[in-house]
Amino acid sequence: MPALLHLADRVATRLRAKSRPGRTVTVRVRFADLRSVTRSITLDQPISATAMLAEIAEALVRKVLIDHPHEKTISLLAIAVSHLEQHAGLQLELPLGLDRCRPGTRKGAARWTADRAVDKIRDRFGWEAVGYASVALGLSRSVPDAFRELAEKEL
Repeated sequence: MPALLHLADRVATRLRAKSRPGRTVTVRVRFADLRSVTRSITLDQPISATAMLAEIAEALVRKVLIDHPHEKTISLLAIAVSHLEQHAGLQLELPLGLDRCRPGTRKGAARWTADRAVDKIRDRFGWEAVGYASVALGLSRSVPDAFRELAEKEL
């Protein structure tokens, strides 16, 4: 879902900027009748990698849609990360193949490194300089960036 990847990218970028990964990921889905449903999961390790956050958020949204099969229109999607921690360093894990969304695995460490590289490019050349292709090609922005920046708060 490109919209979720876009949201995860915005949230994870702010988490990494403050070195504050979080352990609890919450998604909120509002349907056309203005009824909202939230789902959350608390992880063993804190995360701030965009791809991991997007994968977890997508799994949570899919659970909501399974629980509400009659709903056809989503009017709002939101991602929040809580239980923030100070980022002291990445604790590597043994490659047991138990969970592919863990930050201490080889894939998780690679995702975090790639996200930090993207953050540095955006810091130097602006937000639009680099991003995920599925977001850039598939998402029409409904809210102007100037308004979005006003709505975003410092962590």
